[in-house]
Parts: sequence; C-alpha cells; structure tokens
Amino acid sequence: MTSEKEYTPQIRHYRPYFPPGVKRVIAHGGSAWIGEVDDSTVLKYPAAAGEDVERLVAERTILEAIPPHQHVIGYKGSIGEGIYLERVPNGTVSDYILDSGKPLSPAQRLAWCRETAEAVAWIHRHRVLHCDIQPSNLLLDKDLHIKLTDFQGRLLAENGTTLVDGCSIEPYRFGLPRDDFRADVKTDLFSLGSTIYFILMGHYIYPDIAAGEAGAWNKVEARLRNNDWPREHHICGAVTLKCWEQQYESAEEVVRDLEAIERECTQSAAPDGLAGTEDEKADDPQ
Repeated sequence: MTSEKEYTPQIRHYRPYFPPGVKRVIAHGGSAWIGEVDDSTVLKYPAAAGEDVERLVAERTILEAIPPHQHVIGYKGSIGEGIYLERVPNGTVSDYILDSGKPLSPAQRLAWCRETAEAVAWIHRHRVLHCDIQPSNLLLDKDLHIKLTDFQGRLLAENGTTLVDGCSIEPYRFGLPRDDFRADVKTDLFSLGSTIYFILMGHYIYPDIAAGEAGAWNKVEARLRNNDWPREHHICGAVTLKCWEQQYESAEEVVRDLEAIERECTQSAAPDGLAGTEDEKADDPQ
C-alpha cells in the first residue's frame, strides 16, 4: 500500500528573474512568468531558468502553426527559452467578471461568447486543439475584445495524429469527464460551453460546490457524468447544452448559433438581453 506521505503535494516557490529585455513581471502561471518588454509586447518564459522548457517549445510550435486572427493572441517570435506575445492590457475575462466591479451589458457578454467561439473555430481550422479553454485563458484588449491565449494543447497532422503535445488539460469544471487523456474537437467544445455559461452567468458551473471544499472534484465530475447539467436559465442555454451533450460537430456551428442569438436580441431590443425567448426556454435544461 502506498503511504499517505507519498500523496502529499509538493509545493515549490519560484523567485522572479528577468531575462534580457524584461522590465518587470506582470503575471505568472503554474510554469511560466509573463514579463513586460514594452507597451505592446510581453515575454513568456520558464518559472525557473532551464526547467519545464518543453511546454514553451510546444506553445511556440503551435502558435507558429496558427495564422493571425483578431481573437487569438498575437505571436511575435521567440528568444532562447521564451516567446514574445502581444501585450493585452485589460486582464482576463475571469478577473474582469469576478473582480473588476464594472457593469457588463448583455450585448457585451454575448459578443465575448461569439468572439471566443470564433477563436476556437479558427484554431480548429488549423488543426490545433486548445485543451484548456476557460475564462482565465481569455484576455481582453484595449477595446475589450477577446484574445484566446495559452496554447499548450495539441497540434495535429492532417491524418489526425498528434504532432505536438503541450500536455494541457482542462480544469475539472471545464473538462468533459473521460477515462483517458484524449483530446478532440468535442472536448474543446465542452469547455467552450462551460466558458459561455461563465460569461453569461458570472460564475462557474455548480456554484453550490465551493472551490476547495472536500471532494469538490468528485462532486462536479459525478454531476457531469450523470448529465446533471446546470439548471440556471440564460439566453444561450440551448448552445451550452449542445456543447455539453456533444451535439456540435464544429465550433463554426456554435458561432452560427451565437450569431443568430445576437441578431434576435438586436432586433427585439429586449431590456433584459439575457432573458431568452420562449423557444430557448423550452430548450434550456430544467
């Protein structure tokens, strides 16, 4: 039997350092620092020099395979162990919704949903699976438009085999429950559904299960495996349900449905743009 001690997570503290050209650290993740280079550029580099470089190499290769798109973070080249990226000044969608205190119109929320879906459709068109679609990987530019970032997923060959694997996997509230580490279009679309839910509702799925509470991962996974989908109503309920139930074949289909909802909201000019129509209420999981 394996002892309890062997399951104790190892906590490591990293000390910021500054490669040539980096003025200061402005953000960090589990394995990388984001350093300010100038007003338009940042450098993403390993949390410890010389360590965990493979994931950044994978990210560089994946970014080089994606042509520029208005809702995908701009790639500006590489140096040593780091990659230069477009600087996006307004933080993440998760921070903006949870912490900024700024009001968001229904139209803005819907636009973020559509822009996110457009970014996913674009990378899928170029055989990239993100594998970690969530609000903290959506940045906001100066005009509050979406930029999808953190490309440590997979790059596929034309025959579907994996050419590059950055080893990303979704957090438990955004991942399709499965017994292996497979990744495909539908696992990304499942995460997209949970991200759309967050943007519209302002909280993660299953808010009654607190982050950090005992057994939270198991409780969330049990509901997802039992198709016990979130029951709160929102205007894109039919879209999120189809993402979770794997009814979409492509992100382009999600984009088209979101565009249709935007048009309907614009035409109706309803005071509560998230209230939904009677047809959408009928499709919403209750």
